Amino acid sequence: MTVPRLSPELILGALLCGGGLLAALFGPMLLGGDPAAQDLYHVLQAPSLAHPCGTDAFGRDILLRLVHGLRLTILEILVSLAVAAGIGIPLGLAAGMAPAWLDGAIMTISDVLFAFPGLILALLVVSLLGPGLFHALLAIAAFSVPAYVRLARNLTASLRHATWVEALRVLGASRTRIVLRHILPNAAGPLLVQATLSSGTVVLAAASLSFLGLGAQPPMPEWGTMMSDGRNALGAAFWPCLFPGLAIALSVIGLNCLGDGLWNGLRERSGPP
Repeated sequence: MTVPRLSPELILGALLCGGGLLAALFGPMLLGGDPAAQDLYHVLQAPSLAHPCGTDAFGRDILLRLVHGLRLTILEILVSLAVAAGIGIPLGLAAGMAPAWLDGAIMTISDVLFAFPGLILALLVVSLLGPGLFHALLAIAAFSVPAYVRLARNLTASLRHATWVEALRVLGASRTRIVLRHILPNAAGPLLVQATLSSGTVVLAAASLSFLGLGAQPPMPEWGTMMSDGRNALGAAFWPCLFPGLAIALSVIGLNCLGDGLWNGLRERSGPP
């Protein structure tokens, strides 16, 4: 696949996402320590050389918890996208190649799920399953599935009547082979862009559910949980809320810029319609 043009959005997104990956890989080793260890003698200390992001209400180093929380955020993105794409893409491919009645049935169910606001649907799922990180990730994946179904279906439907697909049918290629060996690779670019853009939504949704006490539970260093803990001491110290909020914002900005840059590159390669 041709590398997209190095637009400013793509460069900024790559720098932020690449820096985040490096911090997640090497940050805990460089900083050391236990992110859950409490030190009640150093509670709510302001940012300093010893604690660049300060400490929280339990004396825990915020920077150390942010770095470990970054690993947790990457895990949330990977699990949610794997479940959503693993369900949505096969359904979309099947709908795009299926008879009209089956295509209509799959897309009707997808439209019904689209009708629910994502966070409301996630709250409903978590309320049924109970609070916890794994249940929160399943809830986030649930409202992400329809986007992959619709995109994969539209891409497949636009390619199934192409001349080269008809030629493959004449040569005796099975429908499964056409989809897996030819249509899916041609649809990989837009699906990758969708996954990148969806990652920012996953970060926000996971942090929101954890902030409400429905996602990751203390003492896990999840950014939403850290903000929830920090709001109790907001009158005395702002940094327990500020730095997790900045981490969430930078993550979402980086993922969205990366997705926008990839999408612009794909549009330039495909040319005008």
